[in-house]
Formats: sequence, C-alpha cells, structure tokens
Amino acid sequence: MERTAINPVTWSVEMGFNQGELVSGQTRTLYCSGQTAMGDDGTPRHGGDLAAQLALSLDNLEAVLGKAGMSLTDLVRLNVYTTDVDLLFQHYGVLAARLGAAGAAPATTMLGVTRLAMPTLMVELEGTAVA
Repeated sequence: MERTAINPVTWSVEMGFNQGELVSGQTRTLYCSGQTAMGDDGTPRHGGDLAAQLALSLDNLEAVLGKAGMSLTDLVRLNVYTTDVDLLFQHYGVLAARLGAAGAAPATTMLGVTRLAMPTLMVELEGTAVA
C-alpha cells in the first residue's frame, strides 16, 4: 500500500492534517463507528470535561484500530463531531499531540453539532484506516 499526502496549500499541515490522502494498492480498509467517551460498560464518562472526553474518545478509537491490527498511523480520514467548536479548539492540542506522536495527519473534518447520542457527550471521532 502506498499513501501520498495531497496538499495544494500548506496551512493544514501546520495544524496536523492533510487536505487529502491518496491510497493506492490498499490491502485492508477499516471504517470505524464514531468513538466517544464511553467506558467499557457503555456509560458516558467525564461529563463537562471536553479534554478528558477527547482523550478517552481517542483511546477508544485506538482500541478499535488495535483490534484490527492497525494504529493511529493508519488513519487516512478523521471526522470530529463536537457540541462546542470553540471549546474543542481550546483542547485541540490533545488530539494534535496524539496524532503527531503517531506520525498521523489524516484528512480531517470538524463539525459542530447540536448534540451527540448521549446528552453529556461533547465529542465523537469517526475514522477510516487503511493498511
């Protein structure tokens, strides 16, 4: 499999994501359901703490990737849904640091939404990985 970052502009690279990811010769693709700050027992965690919810959502995304023999490095697409865009930007470093440490810069979209599946959830991560 070969991945090529597609960046007709460079500002996004400085923010930790590519404008596009061209994947050729792929062998496996994993489409991940949205991952939130849910504990192993299916209950929401960290009500009101977006940074902690973001970290746990990333942990849960990594667990799904890991079960498929993949990691954050294999992410080619990441959708970030949040109930508070301004607050998410204040804690964006949580996401950027984890992706950066993995050497990942997936094509990313952030969307502000009215609410997520559970009223106390503030962020949800939906990814596509290719390995």
